Amino acid sequence: MSGTLMKRDIAVARRMHDIEPFRVMALLDRAKALQAAGRDIIHMEIGEPDFTTAAPIVAAAEQALQDGKTAYTQALGIPELRQAIAAWYQRQYGLDISANRIVVTPGGSGALLLLSALLINPDEELLLSDPSYPCNRHFLRLIEGRARLIETTPETRYQLNADLLRAHWQPQTRGALVASPANPTGEMLSRDELRALADACRERDGVLLVDEIYHGLTYGEDAVSVLEVADDAFVLNSFSKYFGMTGWRIGWLVAPEALVPQIEKLAQNLYISVTTVSQYAALAAFSDEAVAIHEERRAAFAARRDYLVGALRGLGFTVPHVPAGAFYVYADVSAFTSDSRQWCLDLLEQEGVAVTPGEDFGVYRCDEHVRFAYTDDLPRLQEAVARIQRFIAA
Repeated sequence: MSGTLMKRDIAVARRMHDIEPFRVMALLDRAKALQAAGRDIIHMEIGEPDFTTAAPIVAAAEQALQDGKTAYTQALGIPELRQAIAAWYQRQYGLDISANRIVVTPGGSGALLLLSALLINPDEELLLSDPSYPCNRHFLRLIEGRARLIETTPETRYQLNADLLRAHWQPQTRGALVASPANPTGEMLSRDELRALADACRERDGVLLVDEIYHGLTYGEDAVSVLEVADDAFVLNSFSKYFGMTGWRIGWLVAPEALVPQIEKLAQNLYISVTTVSQYAALAAFSDEAVAIHEERRAAFAARRDYLVGALRGLGFTVPHVPAGAFYVYADVSAFTSDSRQWCLDLLEQEGVAVTPGEDFGVYRCDEHVRFAYTDDLPRLQEAVARIQRFIAA
């Protein structure tokens, strides 16, 4: 049948029916299409800072390329970067973390994929808060595990706590995955809350995984690393947010040292090694010059947060707490709609403001919530608020 296109239905794996699309990406695609057609779009939908990567990091990447740093590296990451990350834990938290416990990964997502495969058997589950970052539960489904979303409210700052873990733990529960600061809420866990979570998992021979990807982007108080209170916890982190390296796709994890050879085996098979130039660039992220830039940007995010929370409250949105970290405001829009997805689509089409509906982050009251990302500068945020005011008044 040469030259004839054969059409046939090819069945996909059953897991594909359970892995939902990341809806914000579809909204982003529509926003970009409108932008390409000449519309002025204000982007508050995607978790990506508007700042480009700091110049010292870019310069380090350029130097690495000039020096021919283009070959595969060790699966665990170049030793210099693992040592630099260990030094960062000493500098930021006063923790003596061995570089042998640190694994460089292709973003925070790569870290969670490794830990999911390492720890979760088929049909076992991790407990996650509802709302929480959506891709986490899909990584678990990919390895035939499950995420069980536990309803959380403003009373618990949208976070799991030890009482919730004990109440919802089942025979198939392997542990819990929490984030501090969290996406989409920006809420943090205190030292005592992290210790209690770790204790609750340990009592049941479970594991605690903590997403610390937004460490560094906190306002008013520094985030506590779970490693300060629980040396047997697993940490996911990334160069994407505080260090402004989203497109470089590089992160890390910290695990008990005895398990690192097992993680190395997974990394060798899944992706061989992390992008070489990104690793050498990341070395410069910890330099004094780069950190000074990161801190200037943190101050800018704090000013944006303070403006946006007050402005949204003034328009009638319910924001129970001022977010402690990250760069999001998770707002109750039930005063305006019972269908936050349609509300977001209408806002985009009518006023050119892109925000994320709550359904991306869970099930509980998702139709009544949206996430605003304050990842654009203050004048653009002010313009966005003016457009939103016009939209809800129409």
